[in-house]
Amino acid sequence: MIQTDAESPDTLDQKGRAGLILDFFHRTIVHHALWYAEVKHQMGEKKGLQMLEKAAAKSYQIQIHHLSKVFGFEMVDNIPEPLLSMEVEQQKELLHRVAKNWLVGDGVWFQTVEFSEGMNDAKRCNDSCWSQFSPVEAASIKNFLGMEERPGLAGLKRALAFRLYGSINEQSISDEQEKSFVFQMNKCRVQAARNRKGLDDYPCKSAGQVEYTYFARAIDERITTECIGCPPDRHPPEWHCAWKFSLNEE
Repeated sequence: MIQTDAESPDTLDQKGRAGLILDFFHRTIVHHALWYAEVKHQMGEKKGLQMLEKAAAKSYQIQIHHLSKVFGFEMVDNIPEPLLSMEVEQQKELLHRVAKNWLVGDGVWFQTVEFSEGMNDAKRCNDSCWSQFSPVEAASIKNFLGMEERPGLAGLKRALAFRLYGSINEQSISDEQEKSFVFQMNKCRVQAARNRKGLDDYPCKSAGQVEYTYFARAIDERITTECIGCPPDRHPPEWHCAWKFSLNEE
């Protein structure tokens, strides 16, 4: 928080103005999310996701153009040139850090509610948040990869690799059948951190059931999700949670 007695942005010092710029970014992100939430509420999830895709694409083009003028970077195929010219390992590290920041933000929100209102309310808000976020992430991945409307299990396998979690956790696919496969979260950053501290696994099963069910269904509504095991369930050392995805073509 910037402490200042300025009467307007024009009378801020450089530190205050820099802080206000960052706060403007924060407000813009929240406003963008609230627009989607309200359109979804008024018109339903399918229409909301369609509107989100269109609005996000147009808004990005306008906003990144404005920023390119201020920072003096070129745009190449609608991507800032500095991102394209980064060394491969640096680019991979940035991708990892952005995904890690998302997880940090998720954890901060959970603890903010937990420390204020208790674990029960934090878990309730967390599970509800996943019911909102999983379809958005699925739709974003489908759009990024140019997937067809019903890409089946093959599409789900690809999509799982492109989740934010896919860039920070270790995961694998096993027991592949014609109409099903098993997905394992072999190393979860959240659970691994707790284990290093000598704590029990966080009981994330209720959130996982929402998270994976809604994600898979948003990739292809024919896909059903079954929990094989997720904390507080007992599990083998090689995975923290495991899920079976099946394609129902009837």
